[in-house]
Amino acid sequence: MTKLKCIAIDDEPLALDIIEDYVSKVPFLELVKRTENAIEALQMVQAGGIDLVFLDIQMPELTGIQFLKIASGKSNYILTTAYSQYALESYDLNVSDYLLKPIAFDRFYKAVEKVNNRVSASGAAVPAPQPILSSAPFSATSHPVQDFIFVKTEHKIQKIELKDILYIEGLKDYISIFTKTERIITLQNMKKMEETLPKAQFIRVHKSYIIALDKIESIERSRISIHGKVIPIGDTYRDEFFRHIDNKNI
Repeated sequence: MTKLKCIAIDDEPLALDIIEDYVSKVPFLELVKRTENAIEALQMVQAGGIDLVFLDIQMPELTGIQFLKIASGKSNYILTTAYSQYALESYDLNVSDYLLKPIAFDRFYKAVEKVNNRVSASGAAVPAPQPILSSAPFSATSHPVQDFIFVKTEHKIQKIELKDILYIEGLKDYISIFTKTERIITLQNMKKMEETLPKAQFIRVHKSYIIALDKIESIERSRISIHGKVIPIGDTYRDEFFRHIDNKNI
C-alpha cells in the first residue's frame, strides 16, 4: 500500500502528540515530520513530496491561513483548531477538511479517508498548484521547482529569492545571507540551511560558508571570489567542491 506522507504543524506539543498517535493507527498514513516551526514546515512543503499537512491555524510565527496562501496548494491540508470562526475562510482556500479540537479519532479518520479516496481516484497525491507567490514550473511528473525560501528575521518573516543569494556565512547560532543589495540575519544553523537549499545551485565550501555556484567569479588556490568577497575553501570540503566544479565544466 502506498502511504500518504504527512507532516503535523502545531505550536502545542500535546496537539502534536495526538496527531502522531492518530496517524500511527491509520495504515495508509506515514508521519514524516512533526514540528512547532511553521517556517521549517513551509520549506518542506515548497520542496515537494508532502502529501498531507495537518495544520494548526493559531501559530505565533505564521498563521495557518497565511501558510495556506503562501504554500499555494502544493499539498492536501486538514486544518486543526479550537476556533470555528476560521472555517469559512479555510474552505475558500480549498482545504480538504477542518477539525475542531479536541479531535475525536473517528472524525480524524473520516477526514483522512476522504483525502486518501480522492488521491487514489486521481492517481496524484498533490493537486495542481495555484501559484500566489512563486512562479515555479510544475508538472504532474515532477515536484515544484524551489525558487525561494522564507527566513525569520528579528521583526518579520522574509522571502528570499534563491537567484539573489550570493553566499551565506555562519555566525554561531545565526547565519547571514548576503545578496547584492542586503545582508539578512536569521536564527538558524548552517546544517539546516545546507539541507534546505537545492544542491544543484548551492554548495558548502567551509564550515562557515555556503556559496551560490552561479555567483562564483574566480577560484584561486583555496579561495573563491564572489562580488568582492574572498571566501576560503575548507580542507573538509575541498575535494567535494572541486569534483562539483569539474562536473559543471567550469
